[in-house]
Amino acid sequence: MEFLFNLILLLFLAAVTIGIIGVRNLFAVVVLSGAYSFLMATLLIAMDAVDVGMTEAAVGAGVSTVLLLSALHLTNTEEAPAKHSNVLPMALALLTGAALVYGTWDLPRYGDPDTPMNSYVGDEYLERSIPETTIPNVVTSVLASYRGYDTLGETAVIFTAGIGVLMLLYGRRRKGDDDEGGDRS
Repeated sequence: MEFLFNLILLLFLAAVTIGIIGVRNLFAVVVLSGAYSFLMATLLIAMDAVDVGMTEAAVGAGVSTVLLLSALHLTNTEEAPAKHSNVLPMALALLTGAALVYGTWDLPRYGDPDTPMNSYVGDEYLERSIPETTIPNVVTSVLASYRGYDTLGETAVIFTAGIGVLMLLYGRRRKGDDDEGGDRS
């Protein structure tokens, strides 16, 4: 049953991806991208990666969609017509996809208890996290202490994107104020 559920999610992801490629309306692309992120979050939760799935739902389906819709408010909603053929980019994308699929053949089976993550790193985190960090939650200790710089970097990227959109919106509002008869300061 789990295999069938994952297969259906993957088919939906493929259909949304094809929809994103084929649509010329940028609003539809943003909405489909949000749907893609939501489906990906669902798949990650189904694969027991709840923390990554919730992050994908919040950042990918939530914040990114809002930021892209805000940026789209400042631009045209139709994509410019293509000047070149799409054959070369499509061939490159298919070649990259094939290389990624080929790279997965050497990975251990999903959930295999003999992987390095399950036999070394995970046990180390469970044994050492509370004595070393004094944080009672192992996931929090990994994200806030062991991977603190990584988490800080991810937060900085999201913050920077938000500030960028706010600056774009502020510039748009100021431009509208100037059109109405000058600066009000």
